[in-house]
Amino acid sequence: MTSSCSSGGCGPRAPLTPEQEQILLGHGTEYPGSSPLNGEKRPGTYHCAACGTLLFSSTTKYESGSGWPSFWAAEPQGVATRRDTSHGMVREEAHCAQCEGHLGHVFNDGPPPTGLRYCMNGLALDFRPSATGSGG
Repeated sequence: MTSSCSSGGCGPRAPLTPEQEQILLGHGTEYPGSSPLNGEKRPGTYHCAACGTLLFSSTTKYESGSGWPSFWAAEPQGVATRRDTSHGMVREEAHCAQCEGHLGHVFNDGPPPTGLRYCMNGLALDFRPSATGSGG
């Protein structure tokens, strides 16, 4: 076990793959269409791959056509955002509210009821199928 997140305070976590480290800790992005989670349709929950914090429910997942797993809402206290001005753009970065691992970005072009699109890197997420089939 190693310590997660450069900000400290996240506690121990399972080792990440080099690709997960590049995304979660280095603010990287996986190639569009590369995540197996794009086609994931089972009921369940999505957690931070670095620290295990609950981030999303499958009930808020939708097909955005962006090439990344997308959700129209996050779980309370799961995801935080901050302004991202990298790459000559102004965007809202989404990160784990617990360990601050980079997840992706939030855009204002999602479906009702929120109008938001949480566009997430699949490698930053740990999908846990629901044992009851209830969706989260």
